[in-house]
Amino acid sequence: MYCVRSVTKDLFWIGANDLQKPFFEAVHPVPRGMSYNSYLLLDEKTVLFDTVDRSVQAQFFDNLEHVLDGRKLDYVFVHHMEPDHAATLGDLMLRHPEAHIVCNGRIVNLIRQFHCTDPNNTILVKEGESISTGRHTFTFYNAPMVHWPEVMVSYDSTDKLLFSADAFGTFGALNGHLFSDEFDFNHDLLDEARRYYTNIVGKYGPQVTALLKKAAGLDIQMLLPLHGPVWRNNLELILDKYSKWAAYEPEVNGVLIAFSSVYGGTEAAANILACRLVERGIPVDMYDVSVTSTSVVLAQCFKYSHLVFAATTYNNGIFVSMENFLQDLAHHNLQHRKVALIQNGSWAPASGKLMADLLGGMKDMEILSAPVTLKSTLAPGQDSELEALAETLAASVRGETPQTQEEPAAQTKKPRGFVCKVCGFIYESDTLPDDFRCPLCGRPASDFKPLD
Repeated sequence: MYCVRSVTKDLFWIGANDLQKPFFEAVHPVPRGMSYNSYLLLDEKTVLFDTVDRSVQAQFFDNLEHVLDGRKLDYVFVHHMEPDHAATLGDLMLRHPEAHIVCNGRIVNLIRQFHCTDPNNTILVKEGESISTGRHTFTFYNAPMVHWPEVMVSYDSTDKLLFSADAFGTFGALNGHLFSDEFDFNHDLLDEARRYYTNIVGKYGPQVTALLKKAAGLDIQMLLPLHGPVWRNNLELILDKYSKWAAYEPEVNGVLIAFSSVYGGTEAAANILACRLVERGIPVDMYDVSVTSTSVVLAQCFKYSHLVFAATTYNNGIFVSMENFLQDLAHHNLQHRKVALIQNGSWAPASGKLMADLLGGMKDMEILSAPVTLKSTLAPGQDSELEALAETLAASVRGETPQTQEEPAAQTKKPRGFVCKVCGFIYESDTLPDDFRCPLCGRPASDFKPLD
């Protein structure tokens, strides 16, 4: 049974939606499902624009044959070879051996890799080359690393359409809708568009910027991505967001607090800090990275101008969920943010320095102050440190110069002593007796090292 929609008088959406698979790419939760877009043009020559994920292949092939209605398939434009768009390309080539595959050289190599075949009737196109299908003329532009190296897009100069591959896509099924103006952008699309961009394409800001520059030179009336709705009105909404995201510019001057807490002490401090910030009129959002998907928290880090990371020390390192999150954040190339840290450690707080080290490998991440240090939980009177941190963050969000806070600086003085390399026990003294043994694990003095 077919399910299609008209895009223009001779172009049809023949894609499908998957509302059953819980994750996209085995890692990103998609509670609202996922759309896989494919388009078919009925000109003097017929053109198929990409295929779909194998999970929706039955619907796709029903749609294709219905719209073709007995006509042969002349061209298949392959813009992107990732399997969510090309897993069914091999089956398509068997069903329609008459079709010419239009792509670039890198795509041909990936067809060989994924489908173990050398495609027949291949037409290789280079940057700026064109193909006429009758009424329509298509020009091809390379878009490497948006988000694979082989990606290209095609522009129809007749109806002024840009087939944009993974660019301008969103998470979420279409649920009968096709065009972005059939949704409430801020309510229905923005969060999932941001999460899609940051997680899928976010690492490649300069490459996205290069594609946006190419697009700026074209008269585009419609954007047709491979995921999410078709944009036919208010294109500036999504183009403006992409411009900001590609430049790593925050959308909101406010604070995102991400924490990991084992027994609640770190979480309590994060909550107190959030209260003090809201009292100062600062927009705040907060997530526990141990229970919230990295996919969600990462997108929020792209959204906010200021970030606070609060983490327990665990096995002399960063608690694993926070460590994994920060590594993923670094992999996605986030930059140009102001950061504050809260660390916790019952006997050897180390997470602050280790988080700072990870952030130090990222571009233009400014740490505003020394970390607030907890030992198990917030000590009596220590709430003043969170008050001071809130004031520092609030002033920075408002673009003001914060007053120097002396007390928090005093808290950053490193304790004198030695730490057990096995269990982390700290012996606080200037000297360590030769016959000393760790009271926790029994290791000798030779297994201790001076505190850094």
